[in-house]
Amino acid sequence: MTELVYGNKIRKKNLAKVSCAPKNEKRSAKAFRSVKDEKRYWTLLTILIALGLLASYGLLVYNNPVPVDSPSFIPVVKRRMVALVAMIIAAVCQSLSTVAFQSITNNKVITPSLLGFEALYTTINTSTMFFFGAGAFISFSGIESFVFQVVAMVLMSLILYGWLLSGKYGNLQLMLLVGVIIGTGLRSLSSFMRRLLAPSEFDILQARLFGSVNNADAEFFPIAIPIVVIAAIILLAFSKRLNVASLGKDVSTSLGINHQLSVIITLILVSVLMSVSTALVGPLTFYGFLVATLSYQAAQTYDHRYIFPMALAIGFLIITGAYFFMYHIFNAQGVVSVIIEMFGGLTFLIVVLRKGTL
Repeated sequence: MTELVYGNKIRKKNLAKVSCAPKNEKRSAKAFRSVKDEKRYWTLLTILIALGLLASYGLLVYNNPVPVDSPSFIPVVKRRMVALVAMIIAAVCQSLSTVAFQSITNNKVITPSLLGFEALYTTINTSTMFFFGAGAFISFSGIESFVFQVVAMVLMSLILYGWLLSGKYGNLQLMLLVGVIIGTGLRSLSSFMRRLLAPSEFDILQARLFGSVNNADAEFFPIAIPIVVIAAIILLAFSKRLNVASLGKDVSTSLGINHQLSVIITLILVSVLMSVSTALVGPLTFYGFLVATLSYQAAQTYDHRYIFPMALAIGFLIITGAYFFMYHIFNAQGVVSVIIEMFGGLTFLIVVLRKGTL
């Protein structure tokens, strides 16, 4: 009799827990698991945007050697504005392209640099120095060189996609493998040429091969900004289709999505964004990976309509915050990209070690 009464009490307690669970969790069928997660997303996004704007304001006016009431104050701010615009372009390109690339490849530990953008950028600049000398290299820094590098990187990507994502191949993994092989070959070639350069030529070349917003020129913006804006808008409008394409070929095909076409369109947009970013500021291998990894943790949703804005906010805060602290707090202007790459590389190692696989 005692066991029966005790058993009834346990059953009533379990039933009470089950009936109360949905009320406490307030689960939702929307992009977020619950209303609490959605509020957390918007709160965090607002804070990140505010911090990014604060870091931007600090880059423009903090530690300005010219007084505010001086006529020279505005010209100094305008010169700093060039670097800030370059940061915005790099943040948009790297964050959107990395998130989209990881979604269509269904792999959260790879980056678009696997397709050889940075290796091609390094090879173009090294070849110019090696074959034509320092004078030609220095003169090869205007808008013509910027357009040439962007077109060369996009064409390489289009040839790679057209060859390996159509016809009898149609294999995304094979395309990534070929991209890695091409990138490795180009890096080896450029490394060989750099070893044959004179020390003075090597120093000039190495300064450009480091990713830095100081490489950007204001004359590049009339070309770079419209391209980035158009590609970013198309990619953001493509978010719903990307949600389905990220589920894989079989699932997306069964849901009525042309998976191969979606992959090709996304890769073209990724190649355009990565080409502009690399040609403008130089290689930033792990910056995009760092932004994407933090975005997944912060957004807590599968929907790219929310992941993309979070990635933009995080990417903008990381690059503006890093430059502000390194320029005005630690007085280490030349190591900003190195610090960003170091933290990105450490994040990559942590993610790989936690997952145990690529």
